Amino acid sequence: MYLQPDECYHIYNRGNNQQTIFFSERNYLFFIKKIREQLSPCADIISYCLMPNHFHIIIHANNRSIIERKSFGGKPMQEFAYRIGLLLSSYSQAINKQNKTSGSLFQQKTKAKILSEVVNDTYQSYLENCFFYVHNNPLDAGLVKNLRNWPYSSYIDYTGERNGTLSNMELFYTLTGLNSRDIVNRLYCNYNEELVQIFY
Repeated sequence: MYLQPDECYHIYNRGNNQQTIFFSERNYLFFIKKIREQLSPCADIISYCLMPNHFHIIIHANNRSIIERKSFGGKPMQEFAYRIGLLLSSYSQAINKQNKTSGSLFQQKTKAKILSEVVNDTYQSYLENCFFYVHNNPLDAGLVKNLRNWPYSSYIDYTGERNGTLSNMELFYTLTGLNSRDIVNRLYCNYNEELVQIFY
């Protein structure tokens, strides 16, 4: 994982062998708390969605994200990569203790896909498409019939139904030109499936 400042990234990982990683509401809330503690100090959280066996976080990297530090093995590592490693390690330890299990909870490598590219010398941003793709996960998986009923995502913060402070909504609006009314109006928007392959 190597981040560039002022770029948005789709961060995701899933349970090892697609196993469940969230077993109760307490687990979801604990993970969200860890995002706030570990990731918020070194990146702007744009949005997130936690699913039973995987998670999605969209971030905007800044100068704090790319600070280099020594990792556990002594090799230089960017601050964001170091902190997400701490997040997943501490969460895994808590779940193993809770379930009286051992071993890896997550797949070995957390993915970070940049949400932009240059096509024919033209800058293309996929932030908006990824935003709706991430938030539509619970609906696509058949977990809810209404996205407002999935509390483990930032969607209901964007619709104004919860006063969440984890996501930097103003930054998202600045980057995309959207506003809260646009989010509500596109509750069940059809994101571009072809573009999903670019950032997933």
